Amino acid sequence: MDSNPTPATARPPSPATSPDPSTPAEPPADPRAVRRAALAGLIGTALEQYDFVIYGTASALIFSDLFFPNASPSVGILASFSTYAVGFAARPLGGLFFSRFGDRLGRKWVLVATLLLMGGSTLAIGLLPTYNEAGLLAPILLLICRMGQGFGAGAEQSGGATLLTETAAPGRRGRLSSLVMTGAALGTALGAVAWILAQRLPDDALMSWGWRLIFGSSLLVTVIALVLRRKLNESPVFTELKEQQERPASPVKEVFQHGRKPMLLALFMNFGVSTQSYTYQVFMASYLVSSVGVDKDFVPQVLLIGALCGGLAAICFGTLSDRLGRRPVYSTIAAALVLLPAPTFIALNTGSHVAITVAIVIGFILACHGSVGVQMSYFPELFGKRYRYAGVTLGREFSSLIGGGVAPLICSALLTAFSGSWIPVAVYMSLVTAVSLIATRMSPETLDRDLNTAADSTEPVRR
Repeated sequence: MDSNPTPATARPPSPATSPDPSTPAEPPADPRAVRRAALAGLIGTALEQYDFVIYGTASALIFSDLFFPNASPSVGILASFSTYAVGFAARPLGGLFFSRFGDRLGRKWVLVATLLLMGGSTLAIGLLPTYNEAGLLAPILLLICRMGQGFGAGAEQSGGATLLTETAAPGRRGRLSSLVMTGAALGTALGAVAWILAQRLPDDALMSWGWRLIFGSSLLVTVIALVLRRKLNESPVFTELKEQQERPASPVKEVFQHGRKPMLLALFMNFGVSTQSYTYQVFMASYLVSSVGVDKDFVPQVLLIGALCGGLAAICFGTLSDRLGRRPVYSTIAAALVLLPAPTFIALNTGSHVAITVAIVIGFILACHGSVGVQMSYFPELFGKRYRYAGVTLGREFSSLIGGGVAPLICSALLTAFSGSWIPVAVYMSLVTAVSLIATRMSPETLDRDLNTAADSTEPVRR
């Protein structure tokens, strides 16, 4: 295990940062290409998160009535969260599919394809018939659209992070790559604003056509993101791979053959963080309404404040990781998240809007955006150049499936099984995040690592 690095201004060469003399030097960063990649990554991830937030909020607030009206309230919410979890189940499948092309055809190609799939699936949800209109066919169609969302999202954040990390100059990767999570925060904020506006409608209007407008609005974000992404430059690392004809025939196969260690580290480092992230973004909305008894109108407002603070935190933590190192910053956040769940629920159960807002904001800052902001440079730096896209995607998406994808469902089930007690939910959140903390302490430091080398950061550097 590497020791924590000294400050970047006086950092000696280390195994994580020393270049392999057998590989060419990393190409210099093109400022114009960096700006384009940053903007395209930000907007694209904003769309992904917007899609997931409006779906998650709908699952917590109205989908049980629209698509599962014959179930009891608790069972209806469980059914809604089950369709939410299906989207995460599709993400590793999308990751497996698109990873092959990301390391063979290029990062840009995949980012355009996933964008169209996510945006089209979200638009389709807004056109679906409800249970009262189509019976059992309605939740089946909802499930299919949700799978389309998840399949497209399976390589979205990983692709944006890989492209930005490979394009940015050493010393600035953490700050620039964290913009992917600032985009996620923007998407959360846009989703919250959409629900705030929709909830101003009369209940019958919201339940008949208002919710459809929310999902239809993703078309505008999709078009803007598509225009930006079509003008993207390919990353210099992939361009060199292409010129040297070193692109792997099967990137996913190479990950499982040669990159298992960094892939498993990324998986477990994200497992607990992903669980807490989607617990704050989705389950807490349902808990505040059904258990605490706050007004439904308050939930999107507090999510909006949390997202805005989280977006700023992503940049701050990403920048901090450029100075102090990825591992110490990520470890500190994970340790804080182990201790956070119990105080969060105590604050929520006061019913005070101020206490609830503070608790949710801290959760967004640490779990939803701050920690993942560091991941955006940390995870690509773990892998060698031949299968970097595939490695990051598989590690993140399989952990999202067993973490964030089922977290709202597990939390709701625990709440029901233990007669509304929040203690089992808090214990669950702390335990899974302890796994992420342990995995982080087992990971190497990767700050300013040469991304043009084929070796993973977990391999000893040849001298």
